[in-house]
Amino acid sequence: MHSFHDAPWRTSSYTQQQNCVEVADTPGVTAVRDTKYREHGHLLFSTAEWRSFVEAVKHGEL
Repeated sequence: MHSFHDAPWRTSSYTQQQNCVEVADTPGVTAVRDTKYREHGHLLFSTAEWRSFVEAVKHGEL
């Protein structure tokens, strides 16, 4: 089980005020949460899943 309570969350440089997502990485797992609703928790993805998603977005596939 991964704890993200004290994780170093980061946002995109494109973030405008708090209308974005935050991402935190631990070995093998990436957590994603909404900056507006942090108290609602986060979604977990394997590092490979998250990398695939980011690459697909970069290449206009999503």
